[in-house]
Amino acid sequence: MNAGGRSIALIGFMGAGKSAVGRELAARVKWPRFDTDEMIRQRFGSSIPEIFAKYGE
Repeated sequence: MNAGGRSIALIGFMGAGKSAVGRELAARVKWPRFDTDEMIRQRFGSSIPEIFAKYGE
């Protein structure tokens, strides 16, 4: 299925289950899933907590 320029963003507190819901939702609608935490880890080579410790939130 092509998302046709549409997207869904899951927003919430850490530990709220956004990643788990996102994985399930992407599988059900057959859309690609993008995890911003993972994108940041790949770009900067550090985890989110490491980045926060170094630069602040």
